[in-house]
Order: sequence, then C-alpha cells, then structure tokens
Amino acid sequence: MSLKPILFDTEMVRALLEGRKTVTRRVVKPQPVLDGHLWKLGGAAWSDSVLSVPVMLGHSLYNRAPYQPGDVLWVRETWQVQRGGGYMYMADMIWPFCTSITPDWRCVPDIPWKPSNHMPREAARIFLQVTDVRCERLQEITSDQIDAEGFKGDLSWFQIDWDSAIKPIDFDRYGWEANPWVWVIEFERIGREEAKPTK
Repeated sequence: MSLKPILFDTEMVRALLEGRKTVTRRVVKPQPVLDGHLWKLGGAAWSDSVLSVPVMLGHSLYNRAPYQPGDVLWVRETWQVQRGGGYMYMADMIWPFCTSITPDWRCVPDIPWKPSNHMPREAARIFLQVTDVRCERLQEITSDQIDAEGFKGDLSWFQIDWDSAIKPIDFDRYGWEANPWVWVIEFERIGREEAKPTK
C-alpha cells in the first residue's frame, strides 16, 4: 500500500463527504492509439477486452495506472489556514461570500482560498482506499456509475462537469465528445488512522 494525493473540486468533495461518490475517472495519458485491431499504450498492445478488465498485480496495465488497488489516496481540496489555527475547507462553507470564518464565527471576506494542488498532506481530512481500477472509454459510463460518480444518475451534469475540468487546449482530445480512454478508479472512504502507508 502506498499513500498518494488526488485532487477533487469542491462539489465532488461534498459528494465524498456525503457518501455519494465512490468512483472517479481520470484521463489516460498518453491515450492508447489504434494500430490495426489493437490499441497501443506505452509500446505495449492490447485488445479492447484487455483494456476493459480490472487492473491487477501482474496485469500488463498495472504499472501504467496512476493508482492501484490497495493504494490510499489523500484528498486535496480548496483550503486555507484558519485564523486562530487549524484548517478550513471551501466545501464546508454555507455562505459563498465568506472566504473564512474566525474562531468566534465572524465572516471574513478578505482571505483568499488556497488551491487544492497547494494543499499539504497534514491538512488532508479525507482518505480513500482504492478497491478497483480499470480502463475504458469515457462514454461507456452506465447509469449506476453516474450515481457512483456523485451525479444521481444525471448524465448531462456529469458531461458538463467533465468538460469543465478539461483545459481548452486539450478539449478536442479529452472532452466528452472526444470519448477518451479513462482510468476508472473505485474506492471506499477510510479513517485517518487506517491511512498509514506501508512503503
């Protein structure tokens, strides 16, 4: 087991906290390239059936996946250091115009939030253990999987959320309509005490 960071936007952090999100999709980079009847990724070739199986120890996709079953992920989210000590998280904010709440519960609108990719591990409060990883096309997502993504079966909202996370320069390659290959990463939430790496 290893401990690795993973980023989620504020709405997805809320879905994690509410127990509505148990899977995430991440773009495969580089994308597999079709060569005849086989897809090639990193010099190796697979058929569609091989790309769609779970990633297991000893499997040819194992070392190419960003996470493997058993890994523990610590969630990076939008955050800040609270006045008076401790951390605050945007996902907890009830009042959007407030950027901070002081220890005596006064709204402070002048403290900027820090981006998730700058969040240190000691500030993490959400830990996830990977239970399954597989590779498939983005548009192969099912209704059950849309639920597990935290979108209550609403494909249109999943599409909008997916596209909003893609940089404009990458939209033609990784947007919904491009139907890219993605890693499907399933997980369960665990406590901080369980999130201790073994290597």
